[in-house]
Amino acid sequence: MITAEKTILEIAEENRGKIQTPYYLIDESRLVKNLEKIARIKERSGAKSVLALKCFSTWSVFELMKKYMDGTTSSSFFEARLGHEKFGKETHAYSVAFSDEDIAALKPFATKIIFNSLSQLKRFASQMKGTPIGLRVNPGVSHSHFDLADPARKCSRLGATDPKDIAEVSDQLSGVMFHCNCENDSIESFSAILDHIAQNFAPLLKKMKWVSLGGGIFFTKEGYPLDALCDKLKSFAKQFDVQVYLEPGEAAITRSAYLVTSVLDIVRNDVDVAIVDAAVETHMLDLLIYKTDAKIEHAQTKGHSYMVAGKTCLAGDIFGTYAFKDKLHVGSLIPFADAAGYTMVKKNWFNGVAMPSIVVRRLDGRIEVVRTFDYEDYLSSLS
Repeated sequence: MITAEKTILEIAEENRGKIQTPYYLIDESRLVKNLEKIARIKERSGAKSVLALKCFSTWSVFELMKKYMDGTTSSSFFEARLGHEKFGKETHAYSVAFSDEDIAALKPFATKIIFNSLSQLKRFASQMKGTPIGLRVNPGVSHSHFDLADPARKCSRLGATDPKDIAEVSDQLSGVMFHCNCENDSIESFSAILDHIAQNFAPLLKKMKWVSLGGGIFFTKEGYPLDALCDKLKSFAKQFDVQVYLEPGEAAITRSAYLVTSVLDIVRNDVDVAIVDAAVETHMLDLLIYKTDAKIEHAQTKGHSYMVAGKTCLAGDIFGTYAFKDKLHVGSLIPFADAAGYTMVKKNWFNGVAMPSIVVRRLDGRIEVVRTFDYEDYLSSLS
């Protein structure tokens, strides 16, 4: 039974002294809200969803997630193996480039293998006989707020582009993947991209058994027109008689996890700066890469203003500037929201900063510390 929702700060305060900060806190009651939308999409449209492990690989909550999802998709052999061993169900194996060793290791368990290029397809297809083979196709259009993440950027290496060359190998394929969205919360934009794919690749699509539309579709955003998405997916699947797959990453886990930190010091240099026991550089690296601020739930518009910064030596290791209802002091807890996607998979040991523990709040409200890290983990990551 799902317990009444508490604020994360309330949950953190209840566990003050029981769990040492910093820690990632995954709340299954919040996670399941996204998963229920994924299940609704499958029920209404027939589209299956496989979890994008490049975004989220914390297998301690896979038992819950696999009740709602059809499997996993990967970007490397390690991810594919993790998906097979810890999630089960369908295991889609994709990589920008496979090695000979990757192919040999994937053969026993991959339920689909998707090649990024025609050259990789031609090199390895014969070794994967008996496994459904797919090809990533770059349709030349995309939705992305960042050039860094735009798969259709100039000179992109992501996917085959020449329709004539693709047609020549189409008999070897059972499916194709179009991954061309990044944080796309617009049904109009998604529909336009899908229409472009349908119009420009119709002969290819009619020969396929399945089509993956990749990830980056932000259908779990509050207010997103889910029914309109389902109608669009169902129509596309019927038009080409294909099984549609989605590859949600952040859409599956958004607003379900937090990085809980404690204030270690407060200094003043024109503004008040609160230094916490975590860091953007080490624990929420995507924020630094894309130059965005960390999110704090129920952020104040008025109050006591602080720049909140990490404890590494990097001058720009800053979470953001926020207003708090009460003055901060040493020991104040600050939970940062949306700390699941592209955080735990990118955490690192820069400056030897302590790695956050991983904590799960189960559906029944029980708090479970599933992993802690210590000096020996830091030591074993080096040589």
